[in-house]
This record gives sequence, C-alpha cells and structure tokens, in this order.
Amino acid sequence: MLNRVVLAGRLTKDPELRYTPNGVAVANFTIAVNRPFSNNDGDRDADFINCVVWRRAAENLANFMSKGSLVGVDGRLQTRSFDNQEGKRVFVTEVVADSVQFLESKGSSQSNSGNNTNRSGSNNDFGRNNNQRGQNPISDHGDPIDISDDDLPF
Repeated sequence: MLNRVVLAGRLTKDPELRYTPNGVAVANFTIAVNRPFSNNDGDRDADFINCVVWRRAAENLANFMSKGSLVGVDGRLQTRSFDNQEGKRVFVTEVVADSVQFLESKGSSQSNSGNNTNRSGSNNDFGRNNNQRGQNPISDHGDPIDISDDDLPF
C-alpha cells in the first residue's frame, strides 16, 4: 500500500506555529496548488490544501516562509476526526508533511511582484557580480567537466 503526496504551491497565509505540552513544534499551513487545466471560462482554478508539519521543519517553515511563499511538500494524506465545541463530529483531511522544501528565498514572492526578476532587477542574472560579460556563469560552454565519482553527492 502506498500513501504519498507531493505538492508545490504558495502559502495562503503565514504558517501557524504552536508547541505541544511536551514542547514539540507543530505548524499548520495551507497551500494553493494550481490545477493543471483551465475551467470553462479559460481560468486556472486552484485547490487549497491543508498541511501540518512537525518539529524542526515546523520551526523552519514558520521562521523563514510567509504568505505567498512557494513551497514543496512531501508527505502523506491523513484523516482524523474530533468533536467540536457544539458537540458535532468534525472530519479533517490533511497532508502530514515529512519535509517542506523552500522553493524560493524569503520575501522573493513579495519583491518579485509576479515577474521573474531577481533582486538586482534583471532577468536571469544568476548572481551579483558573477556575470561580468553577460554570459551564464554556470554554463560549461559545451566542454566536458572533470569530476571524480568521490565528489558526487549520490
């Protein structure tokens, strides 16, 4: 059996960080994930998916990401139920995240205002002063690179 969820979307509000009585951090958050197709009006709808993450990942999410931040979530789908204040049974389905990846730096979703420029204001700049001649500084220009198997992370 398999229960695996992988999502990429934007936080709909700042994560809500709390601590259990035993001091374990837990953050609840919702991400908006675009659907891969357009509706009858030609617009792309989004799903709003509730997520929860625990411990250090919860603290990191709350400290470094905010409303509008692009995140990747890897986890599992979980359902639970509880009785609310009126005594009615409430069912909740949410993604319990094993990891949350920050897909952009803090504040870049607000500073970019929907375009693909970095903080220096130019498209595809790849860094501050690394791009002196307007060339891609990470390009290998088609030449082979010399790297040993010991240098690879996998």
